[in-house]
Amino acid sequence: MSYDLTSADDPADSPRLPARPRVGLLGTGPWAHRTHAPALAAHAGSEFAGVWGRRPEAAAELADAFGVKVYEDPDALFADCDVVAFALPPDVQAPLAVRAAAAGCQLLLDKPVATTAEDARAVADAAARHGVASVVFLTLRFAEPAAGWVAEQAGRSGWFTAAAHWLGAVFPPDGAPSAYADSPWRKAKGGLWDVGPHALSVLIPVLGDVTSVSATRGPSDVVQLALRHASGAASTAVLSLGAPTAAAGVGLELRGAEGVFSLPNWTDVPGAYGRALDALITAARTGVPDPRDARFAARLTEILAEAESQLPS
Repeated sequence: MSYDLTSADDPADSPRLPARPRVGLLGTGPWAHRTHAPALAAHAGSEFAGVWGRRPEAAAELADAFGVKVYEDPDALFADCDVVAFALPPDVQAPLAVRAAAAGCQLLLDKPVATTAEDARAVADAAARHGVASVVFLTLRFAEPAAGWVAEQAGRSGWFTAAAHWLGAVFPPDGAPSAYADSPWRKAKGGLWDVGPHALSVLIPVLGDVTSVSATRGPSDVVQLALRHASGAASTAVLSLGAPTAAAGVGLELRGAEGVFSLPNWTDVPGAYGRALDALITAARTGVPDPRDARFAARLTEILAEAESQLPS
């Protein structure tokens, strides 16, 4: 759905949305079934309008389950919708996001936005060029109480160090794979790219941008990052999708002049996705970029790409 925009820099010229913006979903995998579609259907401030997928039969099944239109062409969905939500592999998402932005659609993106810095920057540049808002669904930045905890820690100073781990059992060596195991890009890219954005999405707003990164491999797909931040603090992040079932888990601990603070557990991921859509609608209506936008996501991709370049092939 296109708009007549003259400038993306002036809030007065930012895209206007109807009272209930129409949202189209791209993607039909487990994440779309479990999170995106239920959250879009439940969202009181928008209308879930339709689905497109690379597998037409899967798109038809998902659309039928939620009583929405199935689209055979993503550009037709863009023409009918105000917002496009993405549940696609990153390197499929990125070029479609550029096309959606050119069509005037607000972008509710998934992480990572892309797996090359060039493609991620192209998404951010397209959003800016066409004057559309963007938000990336980084779970820890929208799910409560984690999101509130991050905001609270970002208000503190005197940080010394932090340690994060996100050890998923998507491809465990000792049990059945998860529902997300049938994902070629996750198999190829591992925990660095799938869960690395989550860790960085917390570390950066609290400790500052990453000024240097070094990366090493461990067992399975384990990658350990050593980071230096603009605040002077140092952090580490251990990332994997191939952890043994009993070793799986997520944690993040911050240490500084004010004490030791640990990331709380979080729940209600569909609810968090609804809050991400709220944030996108607010950004589109006010013209004020959300801090979790495509530009932030491009920075995450730059850091992860630099880390990947240091790993043995």
